[in-house]
Amino acid sequence: MVRPYTPTGGRAAPTRRTLDVATLLIADPDKPLHGLDAHSRRLMQHCLPGVLSLAEVSADLQLPAAVTKVLVSSLVDSSHLVSRDPIPAAQQHDRQLLERIRDALIDL
Repeated sequence: MVRPYTPTGGRAAPTRRTLDVATLLIADPDKPLHGLDAHSRRLMQHCLPGVLSLAEVSADLQLPAAVTKVLVSSLVDSSHLVSRDPIPAAQQHDRQLLERIRDALIDL
């Protein structure tokens, strides 16, 4: 078992507070991977084929989400990764408005 602080080089907190398990990660294929530690290189190679969520990367690499967030935040800071917020959840609709529309449709 690998201790959580080992893959992060001792860092305990991500540099970005906006990362979420649903955050989408896009790797820059033009960024060189040399100079990255083994865990960051593995994460980048995993993301290169396409867009993945932070949760998918965490599960596939078998790392806790908190550790993955630290690694991802460093890679975003170095421009190796681009992070995108997921599409926001739908907002609540006004129930009374929906009932009035329903009633109007029934009366047709």
